[in-house]
Amino acid sequence: MTEIHDLTALEQGDLVRRGEVTPGELADHYLARIEKLDTVPDNRIGAFVTIAQERISTCARELIVKPLGDCPLWGVPTAIKDLNLTAGVRTTFGSAAYADFVPEISDNVTLSIEAAGMVSLGKTNTPEFGSPCYTEPDVAPPAMTPWDRSRGAGGSSGGAAAAVAAGLVPVAQGSDGGGSIRIPASCCGLVGFKPSRGVVSPAPMYGDPTGLSTAGPIARNVRDAAAFLDALAGRRVGDPFWAATESYLEAAERPVGRLRIARFVEPIITDAAIDPEVVRAYEDASVLLESLGHELVDVPVPLPREAVATFETCWAVLTALSVVPAEKEHLLRPLTRWLSERGRAVSGPEFGLAIGAMRRFAAGALEALAPYDAVLTPTLAQLPAPVGSLRNDADPAQDFEAQKAFTPWTSAWNVTGMPAVSLPLHWTADDLPVGIMLAARPAEDGLLLALAAQVEEAVGGFTRTPPGW
Repeated sequence: MTEIHDLTALEQGDLVRRGEVTPGELADHYLARIEKLDTVPDNRIGAFVTIAQERISTCARELIVKPLGDCPLWGVPTAIKDLNLTAGVRTTFGSAAYADFVPEISDNVTLSIEAAGMVSLGKTNTPEFGSPCYTEPDVAPPAMTPWDRSRGAGGSSGGAAAAVAAGLVPVAQGSDGGGSIRIPASCCGLVGFKPSRGVVSPAPMYGDPTGLSTAGPIARNVRDAAAFLDALAGRRVGDPFWAATESYLEAAERPVGRLRIARFVEPIITDAAIDPEVVRAYEDASVLLESLGHELVDVPVPLPREAVATFETCWAVLTALSVVPAEKEHLLRPLTRWLSERGRAVSGPEFGLAIGAMRRFAAGALEALAPYDAVLTPTLAQLPAPVGSLRNDADPAQDFEAQKAFTPWTSAWNVTGMPAVSLPLHWTADDLPVGIMLAARPAEDGLLLALAAQVEEAVGGFTRTPPGW
């Protein structure tokens, strides 16, 4: 028998519009699943840090008396990453230093989700300040992929991906400064879409002067991701940069002509070993795209290796910008302290020069890729990593190197500001997901979603569900 969580987010929204289910009933269904799969101590997948029980009830009641909005996801449950400000709901930023912090304001992402009429069930797990590509904070259990609970869900939107993959919410918001939407999407067998720089407003904090990070959707299929991106997209007065937006759901439903697609499998940021299953997934995806009529062209890596040091300088400074009261600095994780020390050692002029250099590297890559409509690479170099295998509290420098080897492609598209998506196109014999990544020119998010939807249709849909579904 079909259960509510078997339906897509758009199908659930349609039920609400037809009056066949209320937002409160949808929320109750998912809260029951969260209680079953993410609250029992020995059975948690580490998806949620906080359940916003009082907020859920209030929001669901308000939606019943409000006129239906234009968003097709009106009344559909979701969740907000624990890096985003939610007025009146605990927000830890994945850090013990903020374990009891309750913000007084909400940021643009939260406000956009509420304006769309969606019901946030709570805050999803993230590593400290969203820095690592694994989700193992001190304020919550590790986030695990429901496909194999000995393996991590990736990071930094690991809790969001675990929640969607386990059917605890139909869609969830993530954020991505170096791969943090696409990495967990690959680990959890999901669609993870990083929009172009400027599609989603970073208001009101504007805490990332580099422009690397943006919010975006994590979903089980492309159309749900596109509909959720419609809810998130749009500029606010005061934004430092923005991109023209469109109806992304309509874009995902458009036919795709013959595209020229660049491809490369050589790692960008380090000499990483690539799992044979990843190479197989990449080659299979190439064959699939060619079968759809697209032209595949092998190209050199568009970013030089010397760009890596520049990116790392910016990343370290961003970590150092995470303000922690002096009396709570001892609560920070070793990796955060190590990165912060690196960041604080960078002078203001050095940081300004690094941002300039990064933008020049980005310009070179964009020029090299301009003849192509899309770019194909793997998402990760390895299969989902066992919990604890990347983390190294005794040697944070080695921890950082292990992360680079795990995800040597994703950060390139944060540097360039291009949209990028991880698609669940391959599965190992042991039923572990392997993501494949497609990127497109800046502000061509609609084209990328249309291509992703074409790929999804060609494989018969992304319909797999994990054990315990």
